[in-house]
Amino acid sequence: MITIINYNAGNVQSVLFAMERLGIEAVLTDDLEVIRASDKVIFPGVGEASTTMQNLRAKGLDKLIPDLKQPVLGICLGMQLLCDYSEEGDTKCLGVFPQKVVRFEPKLKVPHVGWNSIYGLQNPLFHPKLEQEYVYFVHSYYVEKGAYTIAECDYITPFSAAIRKDNFFATQFHPEKSGKVGEEILKNFLAI
Repeated sequence: MITIINYNAGNVQSVLFAMERLGIEAVLTDDLEVIRASDKVIFPGVGEASTTMQNLRAKGLDKLIPDLKQPVLGICLGMQLLCDYSEEGDTKCLGVFPQKVVRFEPKLKVPHVGWNSIYGLQNPLFHPKLEQEYVYFVHSYYVEKGAYTIAECDYITPFSAAIRKDNFFATQFHPEKSGKVGEEILKNFLAI
């Protein structure tokens, strides 16, 4: 069973529709036992970090998510919330990744919205043929490059387009809105 965590995040329906396009039946839920029993978990997110963490705490998801043992895919804000800390709202996050989320310096247009290429691809999420392919981003904050970076992107500065630690995978971009490239990345996650 594939579960999409439902916690008042903005892009849960688009992730659900992406699963339907792939012919995958997914469950949209905030039920802790259903999530815990799932084969794979998708943790999407569009919103503001501190408010979203309040929503997660109110549902007990802040304790559940870091303890999940099956493959987990964080998307956009979901990726940022898997880190230790976000500058957005001075927010203590879930702490899966010992990394910090910082705001882009406004040298260029912020937020970073639109298509940009990814590179330095690693691990089961990315086939080498996806090197330099374009995916869709919408974000004002980013995860700094570090030991867990498995894909990079450049916008104002190089940043982590994707990260991985153990069973946790995460993308700053939206695979559900990234056409055929995004579909392949979702398929790769589902095959893990």
